[in-house]
Amino acid sequence: MKTQIIEELGQGGILLPALVAEGLAANDRIKVRMSALQAAVSHAQNPDRPASELAVESHAAGIAPAAIATLIGGAHLIGPSRLAAPNLAKLMKEIQDDAAAMIRAVSAGAPSEGEKANARLSAVRSAGLLDATNDIDLARIARLTGVTEAAGDSLHRLVMDLHKALNKLAASCSEETLEGAHVFGLHGEDRSAVEAFMKGLNETRGLKFNHPGLDTMATRSGGRLLIQNDIGTTDAHVVVIAVKKNAVTVTYTDVHLARAKFFISLFDKFEATWSGLDRHTAAGLGEDNSFYLVTGQFQASHAAHRNEFLTAVGGALVFLIDWNKARKLLRTWVAKDDAARILEWAARHRIGHRGFLELGGNELLGSAVRNAAPARIGFGERLDQALGRTAAIDFLKAALRASTGALLTGRSVRTVRDQIEADLVRHLERVDGALLAAVLRQIGLAHDLVAAISRHIDALRVGRPADPKLLARRCGAIEQKVDRIALETRKEIDRLNARPTIGQLIDRAEEAVDELEQAAFIASLMPDRADPSLLTALAELCAVAMTATEVAASGIAAATDVPEGRRADSEDALTAVTRLIDAEHAADSLERATTALVFGGGFDVAISLSVLELARAIERATDRFAGFGHLLRRHIMIDLAA
Repeated sequence: MKTQIIEELGQGGILLPALVAEGLAANDRIKVRMSALQAAVSHAQNPDRPASELAVESHAAGIAPAAIATLIGGAHLIGPSRLAAPNLAKLMKEIQDDAAAMIRAVSAGAPSEGEKANARLSAVRSAGLLDATNDIDLARIARLTGVTEAAGDSLHRLVMDLHKALNKLAASCSEETLEGAHVFGLHGEDRSAVEAFMKGLNETRGLKFNHPGLDTMATRSGGRLLIQNDIGTTDAHVVVIAVKKNAVTVTYTDVHLARAKFFISLFDKFEATWSGLDRHTAAGLGEDNSFYLVTGQFQASHAAHRNEFLTAVGGALVFLIDWNKARKLLRTWVAKDDAARILEWAARHRIGHRGFLELGGNELLGSAVRNAAPARIGFGERLDQALGRTAAIDFLKAALRASTGALLTGRSVRTVRDQIEADLVRHLERVDGALLAAVLRQIGLAHDLVAAISRHIDALRVGRPADPKLLARRCGAIEQKVDRIALETRKEIDRLNARPTIGQLIDRAEEAVDELEQAAFIASLMPDRADPSLLTALAELCAVAMTATEVAASGIAAATDVPEGRRADSEDALTAVTRLIDAEHAADSLERATTALVFGGGFDVAISLSVLELARAIERATDRFAGFGHLLRRHIMIDLAA
């Protein structure tokens, strides 16, 4: 265009889109050049460390990478506080030119702002901060690149303000809006790339809910398409995408290293190469005046594949908003790495975390704990300690899903709270179920004891060889295993503050096993010449004890499912209680009958004592199972009442 005559005629507005495009390109260049100054200082102060050459960043900004690499690599200190570097004077001149290009664009669209910016640049020049020399004071670099209010104005702060002004101008002077993006100066082949990016962005945009951000601008500059998105509200949190034919370069900056890594992880299905995660310093940005810059490159084989990647990038941006806030919140409930995994899962499943934060986040979880489990989860206690790691992660995923779903469908906060509370109760019940599984293992081992005693008595009755030492040894090992299960489960009950009835069930089962182990010990001492009638009576007692273990096991299994609300399970569990009491009565009758048989049979002392003690031990075990049944009934009634 005939720029001079158009400006002379006072129609500079016609040039505005092109000027803004050039101003934005100058913004990309000046940021790389200021980063080069900082990298040169870092290399000069630490010459033994590998230098950051900014090759990818230079290429993406349209700067010759070799010149930047030469400047950084050749940087060295002159004395303690002065830097010298090849082509430093040229770099300083280029920085001035880039700033001037940005001001020219702003002046064309907002003359008063451009005038103020020119005055600020003149002040920076007057202070000698932009003098084109091949050596420079370190303090001068710090003043150029810093943005703190305390240090006064700086070139870096001016550039940031100009960038914001250019973004406003780009939105106001855009030739059109393409799928929600402000675009100008596009070529025909650029449109499908912008549309692909916006397709992904618009698919997930709603998941930011009331949070500002995700405004997009696209233009053509330097023979390539540039797409920029502001993501959220943080100054140093932006993404710039350069598209040239089927090659895509993504430049992403963030003040949080963990979030930058999270962003990269979302594109693992694409063969993109990511470089950087380099730490850059700029006073006033981030908690420690630093930010991280990462560059991704993706070379597609055809336009459709390129557009698929652009859609993925656009769809991922919403999950970066308030990511660190959500991670910090989740870290109070689960481990740090698990908090990041939950957020990655939420992003991959298009759920996100903004809905969760919008509805209160921490208060949602705290309310659920207070209302559903005040005695089970103490103040400040993590969920993975109360529920176990897997259950805690599943619960938090469900909370994020419920929050997002509620906001998308217009359900009330109260409904979400109730849903999360109910889900927490279900997970706690599953914890109880896991503890009841330990009781079931005890009962199974009690069954093994009765079976071993029964086999020994049957062998004596039919005259088969029996190994009493092996019986005592095996049954002793079983009893020790039951003790270990009881000890570990009691620790879990204490840690999880579980129902007292579960601990009492553990106690009754352990006592029954103790009686059966004592019975096995007595059986191992029994003479092998016992009268068949006595052995038959003992076999009948063992059969009753065997039934008691089987009934106790079925009762525990049914009780585990009672919280799920299945009526048949509660009926089965209560029936088992009745059958355990019946078994105790039957064993009591058989023990008395065996006692009467001993006293009336005239048997020798060793046989009589061994039979009497064995019968009493088995009967005492059934007593313990009857007590187990009463506790089981109490446990079931609590669930039914709930």
